[in-house]
Amino acid sequence: MASSFGCFFFFFFVPLLLGHSAFAARFGGGGRRRLLPAATEVAGVCASLVVPSGYKCEEFDVTTQDGYILRLQRIPAGRDGGGAPTAGRRRRPVLLQHGVLADGVTWLLNSPDEALAYVLADAGFDVWIANTRGTRWSRRHETLHPSSRAFWAWSWDELVAYDLPATVDFVYQRTGQKLDYVGHSLGTLTAMASFSEGRLVDKLRSAALLSPIAFLSHMTTTLGILAARSFLGEIYTWLGIAEFDPTGVAVRYLMKKLCQNPTLNCYDLMTAFTGMNCCLNESTVELYLEYEPQSTSTKNMVHLAQTFRDGALTKFDYGGGEANMRRYGRRSPPAYNLSNIPGELPIFLSYGGRDRLSNTDDVSLLLAALRARGGGGRLTVQFVADFAHADFVMGTTARRVVYDAVVAFFRRQL
Repeated sequence: MASSFGCFFFFFFVPLLLGHSAFAARFGGGGRRRLLPAATEVAGVCASLVVPSGYKCEEFDVTTQDGYILRLQRIPAGRDGGGAPTAGRRRRPVLLQHGVLADGVTWLLNSPDEALAYVLADAGFDVWIANTRGTRWSRRHETLHPSSRAFWAWSWDELVAYDLPATVDFVYQRTGQKLDYVGHSLGTLTAMASFSEGRLVDKLRSAALLSPIAFLSHMTTTLGILAARSFLGEIYTWLGIAEFDPTGVAVRYLMKKLCQNPTLNCYDLMTAFTGMNCCLNESTVELYLEYEPQSTSTKNMVHLAQTFRDGALTKFDYGGGEANMRRYGRRSPPAYNLSNIPGELPIFLSYGGRDRLSNTDDVSLLLAALRARGGGGRLTVQFVADFAHADFVMGTTARRVVYDAVVAFFRRQL
């Protein structure tokens, strides 16, 4: 299961919420909690979060080849119009891609001095924030409605093939420049899978992968492992639950059942799943609870669980030789070969010593694949001993420890 890993990134966010008293209060009833005031829902991310923080903000719709309509936010300048690019150059576009069961708001939860989107804008970058299909701002389709099963008939394969290419191409066409890219967790997996198939690379200047997910065989989160091995995603599929809604009755019931296992500590689920995060601010977690988590497809969770259980990075396995033959022309799903990522693409990779999802042993396997690229690849690696999974997006020290290094890395790419 995995955050690219399937059921796990799910379990990165759901546990965070279920283990928090404020979350428990919001979910005391049987219905879905109110995520935002009505006016804010209409206004969107720009009006509710970005503009009040002193930044200009624009919103765009991007339609994928398979008909999903995705929302993009853009922060074109620094705070109060500042943060001019070096030596009068045009601002370079940078795209931020969130993980599973989250949306682009995760890059905006900390203060302007700490949140990556604002840090990059103040450093002179043209910041674009992605929101994948199924999340609050990307629940539209040219012909399908979110209440239909067909709307949710996708996994992270479709994010690789459709969402990410459509988003990157839109920013590339709009700005006339190659992009820098930042992904966290599932946002690293989809990027690397895309790169391995030759997608996006011609439109990117570089990529920063934070808490990267690819290989999951050494993951140490007990509850996540139990859920993945129990084929829980498949069970939900058989029951006809196409939308995997972390705030819904079905998932809350699932968590309640899993927490009955005497080997699990469900009183500190965030630590149990992500590892001991060093640097989270309580106010940031409270704000997170106002906006997250987000839905994904049950099929996506199944795919992520397959990634863990099978110990391989492949396309979705349809569960039988004949089904795979119809889909792929072969009895087993094709693999994503990360060593096929072009060596000329500069990559910055930052991972944490306390991360239970992006385990250091699994990252070592990923690094070996990246170093096997043609010419050895252009790879910069940062290890942060006391960081766990959530520190990379919500940690109060992430700017000093990680983001400043990301900005320096981007500036070295000409």
